This record gives sequence, structure tokens and C-alpha cells, in this order.
Amino acid sequence: MKVYYDLENLPKLEQTVITIGSFDGVHCGHQKILERVNQLAHSVDCPSVVVTFDPHPRAVLQPNDTSLKLLTDTSEKIKLLERYGIDIVIVVPFTKAFAEQSPDAYIENFLVQYFNPTYIIIGYDHRFGAKRAGDIEFLKKYAAQYNYEIVEIEKKQVDEISVSSTKIRMALEDRDVKTANKLLGHFYTFTGIVVKGQQIGRQIGFPTANIDISEHLKLVPPHGIYAVFIWVDGKRHQGMMYRGDRPVLKDHHNVTIEVNIFDFQEDIYDKTVLVELVTFIRPDRSFESLEELVVQLADDERESREVLQSIENQSNPRVAVVILNYNTPQFLKLFLPSVCETRYGNFQIFVADNGSTDNSIETVREFNLDGIPAMHNLDRVRVIDLKVNHGFAKGYNEALKHPKLAPRSTDNENGYDYYVLLNSDCRVSQNWIRPIVDMMENDPSIGIAQPKVLSYTKKRRFEYAGGSGGWMDTFGYSFSRGRIFDTVEKDRKQYDDEADVFWASGAALFIKAELYHRFGGFDEDHWAHWEEIDLCWRVKRAGYRVVVQPKAVARHVGGGSLDYLNPRKAYFNFRNNLFTLLKNESALKLLWLLPLRLILDGAAAVLFLKKKQYKHIGAILKAHFHFYAAFPKLLSKRRQYAQIVENERIGKENKAGILRGSIVWKYYVNNIRYFRDLPVGKKYAKSVESDDDEED
Repeated sequence: MKVYYDLENLPKLEQTVITIGSFDGVHCGHQKILERVNQLAHSVDCPSVVVTFDPHPRAVLQPNDTSLKLLTDTSEKIKLLERYGIDIVIVVPFTKAFAEQSPDAYIENFLVQYFNPTYIIIGYDHRFGAKRAGDIEFLKKYAAQYNYEIVEIEKKQVDEISVSSTKIRMALEDRDVKTANKLLGHFYTFTGIVVKGQQIGRQIGFPTANIDISEHLKLVPPHGIYAVFIWVDGKRHQGMMYRGDRPVLKDHHNVTIEVNIFDFQEDIYDKTVLVELVTFIRPDRSFESLEELVVQLADDERESREVLQSIENQSNPRVAVVILNYNTPQFLKLFLPSVCETRYGNFQIFVADNGSTDNSIETVREFNLDGIPAMHNLDRVRVIDLKVNHGFAKGYNEALKHPKLAPRSTDNENGYDYYVLLNSDCRVSQNWIRPIVDMMENDPSIGIAQPKVLSYTKKRRFEYAGGSGGWMDTFGYSFSRGRIFDTVEKDRKQYDDEADVFWASGAALFIKAELYHRFGGFDEDHWAHWEEIDLCWRVKRAGYRVVVQPKAVARHVGGGSLDYLNPRKAYFNFRNNLFTLLKNESALKLLWLLPLRLILDGAAAVLFLKKKQYKHIGAILKAHFHFYAAFPKLLSKRRQYAQIVENERIGKENKAGILRGSIVWKYYVNNIRYFRDLPVGKKYAKSVESDDDEED
């Protein structure tokens, strides 16, 4: 997200979707508006823009009004707007001169000149210009002239937002922090600088960080003890906060905000910290002695720890992000920082090195010394040295057998709840873990999931390996929402719905840790390619769901380890496809499918011949010969996996994500190039208005 504080330094914006307001608190009501802004911005492929003001307009226009209390200062507001996906935030310096410009000038010299809006999302009661003469009807009058459309936020929603803000302030003033946080959709926060106090807490065994809040209009909760999270240098810590005038310390009578940070010894004077208010513990009260105060503080600490740990346990299952690496230090240097910047409170990164012959391990060690970004919550990226190159499938199996990556169980509370198998050539968004983990936590039947996978090099395209969730046709050919064979669509948010799919991309695959082991992990005979589809199919046969959650995004280079046009990749794809069919399809269907596949794969060879890709023809022949040679072993595995499926069954086989008929026929004969044009994808067609073949 880009932030600008001066209109004169704002770059030329060709097209925007814009909303304007104070957005104090960025609470649940505001979030609905932001979601609408983002949807419209995606539909016309332009940035979403929020224009807000500093100082707050009421502070300028009504300087004697002492009732104004802000839920967020400007820095807090910006962080929240970034969390909710806004592309550009402009903080306009609000002055009387700005407020006194005519409504016509406001539209021409402010809105149109700086933002060139395609859509303006605004409340029915929005007023602007001198004497607040401009309103939504005034904006509509100029819409045709300046080529923008007005999207009106209805009275009911505006009133709800106003009520929400009032309720949040009232709840905080009543110390009802839980209600305030529920209405906000996030913890109530405040930001301040750690200043030197009188160090009384240190003397009684409860050292505190004294916090000075520079925003004098900020609403600070009433006196008392609160359980809090506090962010220092990008790391979140548990703590308890005191606000009050320290009645027991008669010689030090002054209002103060202090946080006792649990298990923390660092010197943080003059640092800016962010405090998240979690719950109210007790009101401030007087004690007869310091000894009595110390006893009470120990009780407060125990209660605060219990509350905070409970929240962390509920909201943050343990996640292991496992990156299998073989001779790709250039990708580790380029993409590890984005993984470290992940905003999630309980995850660890592992690089499982698959016997690299270069300096990959040294690259990770050097990165641990000086490359970890400030805002992450990791001590270091951990390395698992597998010594030899096992291939993709066995490499992950060997890595996930490591004691450090054991799943959580009654005997191992420190184990992991989820594995994320992430390619080394993936860049991830900061909020890529939480939407998927939250989704999987809310539905125990989801066994495997993936984010939306976009191209790293072609920013507006889906990536070949997964798109927005994988599908398969009746004959065992795979494709995805966003990619059919070699046709890769432009991402116009047409597949941004959470949806059941047949397979999840191996580029960024989420799986419940215990489930991975119970289902036998990847089939090591695959070496690489189709092992994720094989595992997904096994899991679906037992009744689990495989789901794509497009709120999370990964950008994949693709072909980073083996180019898509490499004949070796074609060999693995054709061979492992047949392996997967034999192990998972019904025996009755295999009687006609396998002979037919011989014919269909022969047709693929003819296509390669026309393209003069002669080595690919050899790859298909080799794949079939190796498949027939492996028949006895595959039949044995078929029986083995069938037993696993029955042992782990939670319901009937889940057949979501299967296209009835042939994707080959639809693509090459019916000329259907896009998923949205398939019968199963018709519901997406309305959201796409222009050709996908235009330049990126």
C-alpha cells in the first residue's frame, strides 16, 4: 500500500475508485465500505483509494468542542486500511481554507484533478465545500461531465456506522473492551512512545514501559488493569496495562499508562510501541501497602496470562511453513523476506534443503544474521539438511518426518497444527496464512487448501500451477480456475470466491499436519508433479474437502526448478497422471479409461508433432512404458491407499471439482479457452467485461 501526505507530491492517477471520510476506528461498518471499494476497483482494474484527513475536520472546524475522542490516530488508521486491502491512502492536511473552497472547486480542483475517479463511493449525507453546500446530488450533477459514477452508501448503512462508532466509544468508556473489539473487528489499539518513568515498578518486581500518547484526542480507556498485547519492533508480546493515578504511591500521584511486558528484559526507551487492548481485568483501587499491591499484581498477571494465552491458542494454531529447496539460493534471497513479513502470530519457517550442491544453506544462514525483516515474529529461519536430493515428493516426506516438524498431539503440545508446503519461488502477501487457517479451523471437513496463485512475472495473470483452484475432467486431465492448458487468464477477481476444488496447487499447499501423515504423505514414486493431486484425491475419497481461499495470495515464478516446456516435465506429467488414475479411480472405470487414455495421449503426441516438439513425443512414449512396467507395484499401492482411505473416512467421497466430459474436447473442438465459459463456470462470466488477451 502507498501512502501520501501531500497532494503536491501525489503521482498522476489515471483512474481510481475512491472513497472519502475520516474512517475513525476502521470498524466493521467501515470494512464493508472498503470491501465495496476493493470490489469495484478490481472490476475496472484500477487502484482502490481512501482519502482521509489530518487533523480530524471537527478539530479544525469546531476547535472548542472538547467531546471529540478519536478511536485511531493517523498512523493506526493507515495500518488498518492496509490490513483491509486498500491500494493507496491519501492523508489530506485539513485546513479552514480547504473546507471553505466552493463545491465546484472541490470537485474540479480536488477530486477530478488529483484522483480522476471512475467510481466515488460516498454516504448519502456526505457534505463538502464552503458552508457544506456540496452534497451527493451535487456530485451526481457533474458525473457525466467528469466521467465518474456515484455509488451511494444508503442511509441505513451510514446510520449503522454512526451507531457503531458511538457504541464503540461508549463500550470503551464503560471498560467493556470485548464489545468494543467485536464492533471494531479487531483489537482496540493505541500507539505511543516509551518514556522514562520513576521506575517504581522495577523496584517491586513488575517493571513497566511508560507510554506517552502524543495524540491528545485519542480515546484512552478508564483507570484500571487490562490484559494487552504489545508490539515492539514488529514482535507481539503479552502484557498487562495499568492506567491510573497510582493511589498507593502517595508521593507519585499522577495519571500514567504503564505496560508490564511479560518475559521481557530489553531496553525500549524512545521506541514507538503499539498496544492492543484485549480485556478489562479490574478497576484501579487503593492498597494499604506495597506488599499488598505486589500480591494483587501477581494475581493480575496470572489472570492476564490465562486470557491472552487462551486467545493465542484459539486464534493462532501453530503453522509450519516448509520450503523445499534445491540449488535455488537466488529465490531464497528474493522471496524469503516476504515469508518472514507474514502477519500471523504463531508460525515458523523451515527450509528443507534437498541436498543442494551450491551455497543454499549458507544463504539461509546469512539471511538469519541480517536479513530478517523487523516486523516478523521469528527468531530465525530453521534449516533441515536432507543431505541428498530426494526429489519433490520424497523430499517433503523426509522433511516432515523431522522431529522439529512433528504434528501437535496429546503427547506433543508443541507440535504443528498445519503444514504449508511453499515453493521457494513464491512471494506471499502479508496476510496469506490467516484467511486459510481461519477457514480450515471453522470447518473441520476441510483437509487441504490453497491461496489464489498469481504469476510473479505477469502481475495481472493467474499462474499456470494452480490459479484459483484445480479441477479435473472425467478422463483425468487437470486444469484450474484461471488456466486451461496453455491459456492463462487475466485475474479480474472473477474467481475470488471461496470454493471447493478437486486439487490444490503444490506451489502453496496448506494441509492439516496430522492428516498429511495419516494419509501417507506424497507418493514418492512420483518424484515430482501430480503428487499433490494424488494426495488431494486420496483425501477427498475419504470425504474431506479441498478448498481455495482467494483472500490469501501467493505469486509464483513458475517453472523455477523445471521449465514448463521441458520434455522431462512432460514425462513426469503424463506418467504421474496415469499413476494417479490407477491408484484412485474405480476399477470399472479403469477398464475403459486406460485404453482411451492411450488414444488421447497419442493425440497429444500429434499436437507436439505439429509444434515440432519432438522430444515431447518421446516423453509421452517413455511415460507410458514406465507406467505399464510399474503396474504390479501400483496395484499394491492401490490396495494400500484404499485401506488408508477407509480407515480415515469421515463421509462419502467428495467429488467437487470434477468436470463431466472432456476438457480436451471443449478446448480444442468447442474452442472454450476460459474456465468461466465452461458450464460449471458460467456464474463468473458477468464479472468480466473485457478481453483477456490485452497486454499485461
